[in-house]
Amino acid sequence: MIPRQTRTASPARPPFGRDEVDAVRWPDVAGLPSARPGHTAVARWLVGRALRRLSLVDLHGGVDPRASRGAGAGPVMTLHDPDAFYRRIARDGLIGFGESYMAGEWDSEDLPGVLTVLAAHADNLVPAPLRRLRPLWASARPGSDRNTPRGARRNIQRHYDLSNDLFAAFLDPTLTYSSAVFTAFPARFESLAAAQHRKIDRLLDLAEVHGGTRLLEIGTGWGELALRAAGRGAHVTTLTLSTEQAELARERIRSAGFEDRVEVLVRDYRSIEDRYDAVVSVEMIEAVGAEYWPSYFTALSGALAPGGRIALQAITMGHQQMLNTAATHTWISKYVFPGGLIPSREAIAEHSGTAGLRVLADNGYGEHYAETLRLWRERFTTHRETVAGLGFDLVFQRMWELYLAYSEAGFRSRYLDVRQILLTEGTHR
Repeated sequence: MIPRQTRTASPARPPFGRDEVDAVRWPDVAGLPSARPGHTAVARWLVGRALRRLSLVDLHGGVDPRASRGAGAGPVMTLHDPDAFYRRIARDGLIGFGESYMAGEWDSEDLPGVLTVLAAHADNLVPAPLRRLRPLWASARPGSDRNTPRGARRNIQRHYDLSNDLFAAFLDPTLTYSSAVFTAFPARFESLAAAQHRKIDRLLDLAEVHGGTRLLEIGTGWGELALRAAGRGAHVTTLTLSTEQAELARERIRSAGFEDRVEVLVRDYRSIEDRYDAVVSVEMIEAVGAEYWPSYFTALSGALAPGGRIALQAITMGHQQMLNTAATHTWISKYVFPGGLIPSREAIAEHSGTAGLRVLADNGYGEHYAETLRLWRERFTTHRETVAGLGFDLVFQRMWELYLAYSEAGFRSRYLDVRQILLTEGTHR
């Protein structure tokens, strides 16, 4: 086998042309945005300078640039259409960066590698004096994405109701869509399902779920945590806003014989009425939105019986990065998680404290999420034909691959973390 760093390649070609993109489904990908020539020139200078400084760019030269850089050379992105690439970034910043990938205008044989380098330098890609100009090009989040009770259901359905079969194509048989916990890296000697069960068991142990526990789960997914808790003898009420998830979760619960122990409700967390011995919520706070974090933690607190425990699993980011992201419409918020925002640890502590809760434990394991995402991404690319057969076109496939690689890079660069947090009643409640 020829080592990658010495291999030559024929001139790289884009996977398709913009004229092949469905303009009705992907209007902002099919067409190039209007951008002032001066803005495009600035983007070309700023972004090109950053990519060259990080040794990331290949201007479609026809030879793998790693061949001249020697063994151990880093990842490279190939610009199939540099003019379109810089024009999109000039007009829409990081949204344009993502749409350019969706349009096939740039590629990489190591997509997570490129994105990890960019994420690791996210705070200094733009010269410091120019960072203050961010509000001039960053778009505000659309008001239609607000997580009102009606808006939250619409936002959740846009992601989680795409197709149960789509998620089954890249998740493990437990259909668990959150970070696993592994015993070693890379995960070669254990199944992803076993690592997901380890994660779930740690959360149930944190919440002290056992026989007879009245457990509330906020965010059902496809029901694996509820099944695991019912297997311990707990009585579970689990809430979701996804009708497709609820349908399959109920089917799985019936098949396991736990209908008498698990109730799946299509209901907003703001509609909780009863009190429970334990509450578990796994990677659901990211979908709540900063505007509604007070409501979320008030609902958690109000659902807790005296002496009860709350176990959260949450993706987190740095506080200043969170503040910047909260004020900006991003590629992720436009195409993947409308209305979503990853909180900081400070935001969680602040809003939970205001709701009368206190943090008793807070443990991070971001490297486990990077590994989980690597496995999901590899499964997704392996099953491209299955995904295509479900009606998801090449633009969607590239969008989803970028989303998984983008997320993996966030954890590999430590820009993101994932944490298991234990909350209980505050002393003043």
